[in-house]
Amino acid sequence: MRILVIADIHSNWHALDAIREPFDACLFVGDIVDYGTDPVRCITWAKNHVTAGIRGNHDHAVAQRITARGGRGFRRLAAATRPLQWDLIDQKRLKYLARLPVTQHVEVGGLSFFLVHATPRDPMDEYLTDDIDAWNDRLQTVKADFVCVGHTHIPCHLQLNDKQLLNPGSVGQPRDGDPRAAYAIIEDGKVHLRRVEYDIDATLEQMRSTGIDEWVVRLNEQVFRSGGNISRDEMESIR
Repeated sequence: MRILVIADIHSNWHALDAIREPFDACLFVGDIVDYGTDPVRCITWAKNHVTAGIRGNHDHAVAQRITARGGRGFRRLAAATRPLQWDLIDQKRLKYLARLPVTQHVEVGGLSFFLVHATPRDPMDEYLTDDIDAWNDRLQTVKADFVCVGHTHIPCHLQLNDKQLLNPGSVGQPRDGDPRAAYAIIEDGKVHLRRVEYDIDATLEQMRSTGIDEWVVRLNEQVFRSGGNISRDEMESIR
């Protein structure tokens, strides 16, 4: 049994399409949309291939038509791209986002999984990376062989007291300094963190085809090519 675990696609179709691993089941831990400009193909892929998935904070915001407040860093990028999500995504696909559960317990291949985008304490927004003590505290009442999360855009695999914590990293917007799309494969109960190169130029070309402001394309390019290794001041300088 090969299980593909993915997160944080963020409307980057070319990154998602670069993942060509064979799999028997796919677990998705949130954020199909925002930041990028190709949400329809990403949602369609998820509808066709995801065995079990949950809602991320950006999925929730787009589905509920919550206006992104401007600001610095990635908030500014979300504010710039969210209106385009609403222009492109039809009602059927918006309904798919809205109906994704916030958390989910599922059994696949004889293993039990708990899926949540951030943490059980704050399923949408809490950032928690590789702090073992903090994760043990958050997961005391969670019964599962694996807890799969996203949100930080940074791959992480921890062996906790009685379970494993897995963040596959981000498909569409990595932030660990590696520009390649990140994902994970669980095979025979073993976790394999994987990366794959994708055509960043094709993603940028698709962005320009939507007519979005050129500064949004330039900012995304810097984020993509640096693997998210860009400061808020550097992001702010791109106009």
